[in-house]
Amino acid sequence: MRVLVVIPTYNESENITRMLEAIHNVLPKAGILVVDDGSPDGTADLVDAASGELGDVSVLRRSAKSGLGSAYRAGFAWGLERGYEAFVEIDADFSHDPTQLPSLLAAAEAGSDLVIGSRYVPGGSIPNWSWSRHLLSWGGNRYASAVLGLHVADSTAGFRVYRASLLDRVELDSVRAEGYGFQIEMTYRARQAGATICEVPIRFVDRVEGESKMSSMIVVEALGLVTLWGAGRGYRAARRAIERRGHGDAPPTP
Repeated sequence: MRVLVVIPTYNESENITRMLEAIHNVLPKAGILVVDDGSPDGTADLVDAASGELGDVSVLRRSAKSGLGSAYRAGFAWGLERGYEAFVEIDADFSHDPTQLPSLLAAAEAGSDLVIGSRYVPGGSIPNWSWSRHLLSWGGNRYASAVLGLHVADSTAGFRVYRASLLDRVELDSVRAEGYGFQIEMTYRARQAGATICEVPIRFVDRVEGESKMSSMIVVEALGLVTLWGAGRGYRAARRAIERRGHGDAPPTP
């Protein structure tokens, strides 16, 4: 498969060169696309400098900070236009370990449409998180899975692989959520599209360099969207049940 690793960035100058080198070391034939949201710290310029040494490395420069979901949608569209067959999501801050990429891609090669690097399946771990943060993340994932019927332990995970054939089916242009909400919405749409979803255990660590982009408001937004999508799912299920009942009560056609 032709693989494109998509990395959204905003002020990642302390990490981006090392991340590009680390990905190239484990996936020397993969393309890498950095989607940079106008980082004032020169992140995009560092990507351009690294491309001379590492080969298939590109940067998509955007004028302003527009959100995680928007960055991935732009990156996926860029890669689909150029014929890539598998798309990797990974953070620039080393919270996702690039050495685990081959195991995620192996699952995609074996036929999975969506491969999630999961913290909440056997073998997955999150060292050094406080119990409160762990509970919020784990509880949010359980809630999303139950309300949306995902049957996925870690729908908020941002370390994953999509096959191009799945991205073609999920109508990327209509996806609007950001942050955790984007990951959940993409998992939900993948499930609705009949995708084969696989979870591969990973070790997730907090960033060492730079500042976290995650906030409590992003978590609240995601849970609100899950509730909204769940209500819509319940309404559609009730409507189908009523329609089936109506057809069952109808007199037979002479």
